[in-house]
Parts: sequence; structure tokens; C-alpha cells
Amino acid sequence: MARRIKPRQRHGARAVAAFCLAAGLCGAPAAFAQAWPTKTVTVVVPFPAGGNTDTMARLASEYLTQKLGQTFVVENRPTGGGVVAAAQVARAPADGYTLFFASAGQMVILPMMQKVNYDPEAEFAPVSILGTGPFVLGVKATIPVNTVQEFVDYARTYKDKLNVSSAGAGSIGHLTSAMFAKRGGFDLVFVPYQGGGPAMAALVAGDVDMYFGNASELLQHADGGRIKILAVSNEERMKQLPNVPPVGSIYPGFKTSSWNGFLVAKATPQPIVDKLMGEVVAASKDPRIVARLDALGIKPIGSTAQEFAAVIAEERPLYREALDAAALKMPHQNP
Repeated sequence: MARRIKPRQRHGARAVAAFCLAAGLCGAPAAFAQAWPTKTVTVVVPFPAGGNTDTMARLASEYLTQKLGQTFVVENRPTGGGVVAAAQVARAPADGYTLFFASAGQMVILPMMQKVNYDPEAEFAPVSILGTGPFVLGVKATIPVNTVQEFVDYARTYKDKLNVSSAGAGSIGHLTSAMFAKRGGFDLVFVPYQGGGPAMAALVAGDVDMYFGNASELLQHADGGRIKILAVSNEERMKQLPNVPPVGSIYPGFKTSSWNGFLVAKATPQPIVDKLMGEVVAASKDPRIVARLDALGIKPIGSTAQEFAAVIAEERPLYREALDAAALKMPHQNP
């Protein structure tokens, strides 16, 4: 025979049940994260296959597939400089199954250059930067200079404006060149190309006078005699180019770099963000990945989400200066 619960006992039972329900709900995100991922994860890359960003995304995806037991598939969406890719991730369910492997272009530069259909601050949560690399200043071999200061002096006195190639208007290499020219007090004629490969080829062929490109692009031509490598754009020397100084050695505070890292939709449960961050940090220390990144001139980072957010915040005023130097309009300047 069932025991009858007295009113006070019944009230207590309801309280216990409510507490258990609340506890279950509170524990659900953690349990969900512990199970995540339970299906294929899409890694959206805002650049074409074959470049540095794509290579890094595939290295990380292979690592995550092996470590987490589900397939991480890279999806290249280069349209509009990555604006389409960013919007895709921003609109995706915030469940950790659509990741964005982005650069400063999508998170910092493009939203300041033009109107975009996503909010980089309100709609994304940084997870971890996998790696970062400086831009390297190369000039054609026939220019009679051997140091960055000599090049600046030469550019100031050259009777015409020097030509500089870029991987496209608004690319980090383009903005780095513009900021360098502004700090140095000389003018340049910008010649945009469809990507870093053609821009680098123009320098090697002698069609342009200078190019700030990814380290991987210039390192392979360092000993060919057709270009001179004069400087790197970050604050410290590269171990692959120990005798090449940073631009900051003559212009204190000058620094740009190309980072690539994982972001997710803003409402993604924090336990999933934390779990993914931990795996990316581990990937940045994996010997095979470190060796591959080293060959590309990329420094493994494996940042925390908070460190990643700080990098983005720090870059915004820097690239505002660069956009102004390059005379590229920002949304509030449009007619």
C-alpha cells in the first residue's frame, strides 16, 4: 500500500524535485560539451585551398579529427574576401558544429573598410589563435640598397614613386606597405594582384620594386639573387631570418602580423569553447604541426580565448591608421 505524503512532506518533495530539475538543467551544457562532438564538424575557411590559412586549417582539422573521434571537414569560402564565410558562421547554430578559421581580414579590417552583414564583436566568440607570422619586406635586387634604412632613404629621393605589389586592396600586406610608407615619409604606387602568388611573382620578375608578403612566399626566394629581404613587420626577428631586423627597429611601435585562429558563433556554450580551446592549444604544441608551421615561417601560438580577444582589440586602432594611410574608405566615410 502506497504511503500517503502529508502536505508538508509533499511540499518538500516538490522542492527536491525542482532542485534536481534545476541542477540537471545547469549541468546540461557541461554534459553536452563532454559529449561534443557527436557528428561531423565544419571548419569554414575564408580563403582558397592551398594558401597558408588553408594549410593551417587542414593541419588543425586533421589533429582534431584524430583527438576527438569525429571528422572535421574544411570548407573553403573565399568569396568577398571572406565576408560570405563570416556571415555563414554568424548565422549557423551556436552548437560548435560550424567553426570559423579566420584572419584579421574578416574580424578587423573588412568591417572597417566596408559595410558587412555580420558584427565581428557581437556575433563571434574567439577560441584560440593557432599561429601567427610576420610579413617580410622584399625589394628587387637591382635597387642599390642593403638595409631597410637605405631603402627608406632611396624611396624618399627617388625621382618617381616606387611600385609595390599587393595581394589585393585592403590585404594586410597592402596595409603594411601603406603604413610603412607613411612612417617613412615617401609615396608608393600600389599594384594589386589576385593573391600573394602573383604579387610575389611580380617582384621576382622585377615588375614591381617592393612587396610585403607572407614569410612562406619570400623565404623560398631568399637565396635566389633576384630579390633582397630587408625587414620583417613584427616586433622580433624570425628564427628563419636571424639577420633581418624588424621594421620597428627604425620605427618604434610598427608591427603587423598575420594570425589565423578559431572562432565560433557568440552563443556557443562556454564548455564547448573551452574544450575546443584546449585542443587547439595542444595542437599548437604537436611536433608534426610545429614542424609544418616552422617551414611556412609561422610561429605556433595556441592562445587562450581571452588572449585572442585582446589581440583583436589591440589591432583595431593599428589598422585604422593603416587604412587611413592607404586612403581606403571606412563605412562612416562613405557618401
